[in-house]
Amino acid sequence: MPSQINVRPASVEDVDSIIELDPMARQEPGRKAFIANAVAAGQCRVAVQAQDASAVIGYGILNKSFFENDFIPLIVVKASARRRGVATAIMTTLASQCTGKTFTSTNASNIAMRQLLTRLGFVESGHIENLDDNDPELVFVKFPSAV
Repeated sequence: MPSQINVRPASVEDVDSIIELDPMARQEPGRKAFIANAVAAGQCRVAVQAQDASAVIGYGILNKSFFENDFIPLIVVKASARRRGVATAIMTTLASQCTGKTFTSTNASNIAMRQLLTRLGFVESGHIENLDDNDPELVFVKFPSAV
């Protein structure tokens, strides 16, 4: 039976744990600064196991950096916690904060993320070439639910 996952706002105390679980952040100072700024701005959420709220197993960021629309630029899950619903919990929490269209993107090669986005109701909206060599960035959108 999978453990309960809680998603909460990240605090400054979480920054080191976030950086530790993100391989790119461990290597790139720009990514570290982006994470720290997102935490300070209240744009970052962390996933933790219900029984240990200090053990960060994933994080996501929601901001308005995509043409002033809600945009999820990063979702990262600790390697040992993948395929357990962590990304789903983070994405669902972030998307629930959006009132209009929600955008995100992923590399074409990231099949797991593409499948998750489809499952969560995101649809492909376009692509951007030349960010990563031979791996286009696919842009996805989720439209607000009609209630």
